[in-house]
Order: sequence, then structure tokens, then C-alpha cells
Amino acid sequence: MTLGRRLFELREKKGVPLQDVADAVSVSKAHIWELEKERKTNPSMALVTRLADYYRVSVSYLVGEDADAKDADAELAGMFRQASDLDETDRKIFKDMMQSLLKNLDD
Repeated sequence: MTLGRRLFELREKKGVPLQDVADAVSVSKAHIWELEKERKTNPSMALVTRLADYYRVSVSYLVGEDADAKDADAELAGMFRQASDLDETDRKIFKDMMQSLLKNLDD
């Protein structure tokens, strides 16, 4: 699901008009409408954060990176949770390995 679709569904579920959302996050009604209709697809992180706060959801959920989503790969999510226990040096090694593996996909 896209950011625009999530925004629309959250607004509908909350039962509020575009103007209320716009006022709450300090942007124009037109800007919220453009985001919902996916005519604008790259909002600032500050705006995404304000929208997430307004709807009381995580930024990760709003942008479609919910690790607990039904379509998330549970094995990968578990691997990354385990990686959070690594110290700084090991995290760098892990990051370098990931970049190397991803580079091989492009070759």
C-alpha cells in the first residue's frame, strides 16, 4: 500500500476532513489532497513525522516499512533484530557485507 493510500484510509477512519488534517500538520488542504492522490510523492521527513503523530501511527507504518506487516519477511526482520545487538565495529562489517551482496545482484 502506498503512502497516499495509507493517508487517505487513516483520514477516512478518523472521520476528519482534509482541512482538519492540513491545519493539524501546518500545510495546505491542497497539499494533503495531492499526497493522498499521489500527485506529490516525496513529502519532507518533517511532514511525514507530523502526519504520523497526528494519526498516532509510526513513521515506518506510514511509509510502508512496518516490520510487523503481514507481507514482511519474518526471517529478515529477525536477522535485523539480532543485528541490533552488534557493536559498532561488527555493524560496519555487517553493513559492508550487505552492500557487497547487493552490488553482486546488480552485476
